[in-house]
Amino acid sequence: MEKLTNYLGRHKRFMIILAGIIVLNMVYGFDARFTIINLMWIAISVIKIDKV
Repeated sequence: MEKLTNYLGRHKRFMIILAGIIVLNMVYGFDARFTIINLMWIAISVIKIDKV
């Protein structure tokens, strides 16, 4: 459980952005391009955080 807590602590920004994407898709309707572009941006951000 401690490993999960540490992981989520390091990736708070990832979780907030992911929640934002889900909410925006629910409010404005699902847009595949919007979702894919944002998920790619999140993946790149997480990779950069792990390298630091």
